[in-house]
Amino acid sequence: MAFNFSVFRVRALSAVVFAVIMIGGLLWNNWSFFALFAIISIGCLFEYQKLLALISPSYQNISVIHKWGLLVLCFVMMMCLAPNNLMIKELTVKFIGIKLLPIVIGGIVAGELINYKKGFVLQNWAISFLGLVYIPMSLSMFYQLKGVMSNTLFGDLGFAIPVILIVSIWINDTMAYLVGSIIGRTPLSSISPNKTWEGTIAGVILSVLIVTKVLGVWIPVQEKLIFLISLVASIAGNFGDLFESKLKRMAGVKDSGRMMPGHGGFLDRFDSILLATPFVWVLIQILF
Repeated sequence: MAFNFSVFRVRALSAVVFAVIMIGGLLWNNWSFFALFAIISIGCLFEYQKLLALISPSYQNISVIHKWGLLVLCFVMMMCLAPNNLMIKELTVKFIGIKLLPIVIGGIVAGELINYKKGFVLQNWAISFLGLVYIPMSLSMFYQLKGVMSNTLFGDLGFAIPVILIVSIWINDTMAYLVGSIIGRTPLSSISPNKTWEGTIAGVILSVLIVTKVLGVWIPVQEKLIFLISLVASIAGNFGDLFESKLKRMAGVKDSGRMMPGHGGFLDRFDSILLATPFVWVLIQILF
């Protein structure tokens, strides 16, 4: 794939705006952190529903309550998995979410029963369930990652692991695009023909080196830990990108949505993070 400066300029400008919003949400306060990932989760699940409706025609027949109730359930799940320090008066967001969860699930089931004439299709429920695992459960792990280093000798470093993860993904994507556009010759996979082995390998190596050396100066965390997080995030992120590309190919679309110029929709932007987050979470469980 030849390098296209105009395309790269649009992607770069969009990425800068996106980076400001993401970093702001991560660092401002706990509420902005929660709101950021709740919005991302709902946006990704909405696009996931559209893609799967194109892949599986029967999914187009789910009831309106099932369709929109799933998005409400997504938000409630994010509440259930939220950190304990988010409070609304005397109640935690987590407690409110746990109380709302059976009500929302019951409403969705009732909607399907009302829609019973179209038949009960187990596959549709499986698609919805996998969407909840793939998106809100994955992104909710950011809340736990933020709590790992909230109390250290250097103060509250809860932002460190999420920032390392996200920056690793950004740099990996950018470097893979640049190197792949300039010297890429060997296709990585038929799923995503524009990706090359040269770009993918260079993206991982450069991401790990840049993140470890640059963030290692600004964040008081051992370089070994930064190196491991960046390595796992970069490698897993590539598989997340390929998985979403497979869904789009099966659905017959180029982008999952139109959230950002040059980047497509929510899933296009966060596909790498959706798979990288659980792997980094597992890494942290092993290390800590």
